[in-house]
Amino acid sequence: MSRSEFIFAFKAWRQELPKGGRCCVLISADPDALASAMAFKRLIRSRVDFVDIRRVNEVTRPDNLSMIRYLRIPVKQWERHRRDEFNMFALIDSQPSHNAQFQEQIYSAIIDHHPRTDLSGYLAPGAFCDINPGIGATSSMMTQFLQALKIRPGPLLATALLYGIRTDTGAFERSGGEEDLRAYQWLSRCADANLLRRISRSEYMRAWLPFFSRAFRSLQDCHAGGAYASLNEIRSADLIVSVADFFTKVHGLRWIAVSGIKSGTIIVVFRGDGSRDMGRFAEACFGDIGTAGGHRNMARAEFSIDKVPEGIKPAEFVYKRLMTRKLRDAVSMSETGERQ
Repeated sequence: MSRSEFIFAFKAWRQELPKGGRCCVLISADPDALASAMAFKRLIRSRVDFVDIRRVNEVTRPDNLSMIRYLRIPVKQWERHRRDEFNMFALIDSQPSHNAQFQEQIYSAIIDHHPRTDLSGYLAPGAFCDINPGIGATSSMMTQFLQALKIRPGPLLATALLYGIRTDTGAFERSGGEEDLRAYQWLSRCADANLLRRISRSEYMRAWLPFFSRAFRSLQDCHAGGAYASLNEIRSADLIVSVADFFTKVHGLRWIAVSGIKSGTIIVVFRGDGSRDMGRFAEACFGDIGTAGGHRNMARAEFSIDKVPEGIKPAEFVYKRLMTRKLRDAVSMSETGERQ
């Protein structure tokens, strides 16, 4: 289906929403998900009794906290025991396989821009499903729906969507195409530039600074202009993301992998300049022992610390996997084939 057909289908789905709807919008809270959920609520609130936005993760990143505060996003923690309060669920900027808690529901709507996974058994009859990895941010998709319904977003919603597009596209450096750019330009006319600036400047917590020092000390060169850093034990996975994003600004560094250990799980976050497919690289390195994948410029892997052989330090284990020739050669060969 073309974008215009998906937009038409959304309008038809919205029109047929039953009276008495009590909708729960589930997200894994990040800027794109928060903004998109906020937009989804705006799109359907006149068609249902009420809409709640619920997150399955803890919010610890300072920009996310600032976004929720300054833009007054009414997001709450998901609580399983309140499931019967809702008679319909929507999953925004995610898919059921992305989180075990998402797999407990049947959805009336799933809207996402990540690569499509198996949705069998997760869609209610007549559900609306729009999975489009060709678009850089779910916020861009939600903007298209707002435009189609001639709903002009207020300053808070427009600012949220603008920031969602900015973060997921890396300000159009990592990803994003014409549809994202058109959405961004349209939203810019409605957004609050001062609020956007305040949110954008809230990137780091002071308590994180020692971990940056740890990353600098542990930094090791890898192949193809890449590097690896280990943070060891951490309290929040968001810290790994912030450190990895920081390294993307280092001149001459083509890709970075940063690892940390949280609650017995090793998390590896990948960032790249597009010269190598980070999603495929993550899967090649760690897909056999855990979950791994992502986009060309950004990816993530997670696996149990029990997968590390006895006598080997976790950081050393990750580094050896990153440096395994057969894995990186497999990715290099696939990339060569794509270019031909």
